[in-house]
Amino acid sequence: MLQKVVSILKDVRNKAIRIAGHTDNVQIGVALARQYPTNRELSAARALDVTRYLQKQGVDSASLAAVARGETRPIAGNDTPEGRAKNRRIEIVLVAKD
Repeated sequence: MLQKVVSILKDVRNKAIRIAGHTDNVQIGVALARQYPTNRELSAARALDVTRYLQKQGVDSASLAAVARGETRPIAGNDTPEGRAKNRRIEIVLVAKD
């Protein structure tokens, strides 16, 4: 999926590219908590992974910013497995440059 947007993002010149990581609201399990103590840290890692990938693919690193949203902006309910799966996501947002 990311490879499909790389060609578009490479041509973006007048916008900043914000990579936002999101999670569901389930607490991190014991094994994973050693690496990611909170959902916000897990969402940061997701956003940074995508940011690094885009940089390696030639997207201008000066235009990229990683943002950790954690569980704060759900797009679905967290009361079902399907809803939680929708909330575990990355959003790529184009915003005005400062």
